[in-house]
Amino acid sequence: MNVKIKKLNPNAVIPTYGSPYAAGADLYACIDTAEAIKPGETKLIKTGLSIELPVGYAAFIYARSGLASKRGLAPANKVGVVDCDYRGEIMVALHNHSLTEQTVEPKERIAQMVIAPYITAEFEEVDTLSDTERGSGGFGSTGTK
Repeated sequence: MNVKIKKLNPNAVIPTYGSPYAAGADLYACIDTAEAIKPGETKLIKTGLSIELPVGYAAFIYARSGLASKRGLAPANKVGVVDCDYRGEIMVALHNHSLTEQTVEPKERIAQMVIAPYITAEFEEVDTLSDTERGSGGFGSTGTK
């Protein structure tokens, strides 16, 4: 699949895949100087990129596992969604979950982007829903004996 991508900043780095079968393409920080993120703080980090996705596809922005597990930096919203009609800059709201200040360097890999199809539902309001074995059992209800 070809996805059109536009550099909004000449220093932006086009996303890259870490291996031939990687689902997520790495996104890079497009910042002029290092950004310190204090414990519990969230900072919006620019990528300097915008994309044009085909209709029926969205880009999902996830944490990079090493950045999250080793340094505590992950998207504040857990998963960002870039809709196919959005043409603005892709930015990552990085949150510092660690107990120490973390620094994001220019051109550092800050998140990963997965492009996937989606379905737009038509919601039909009804008075009743079909019965199931689980029913209305909530969190943890399927983990019992």
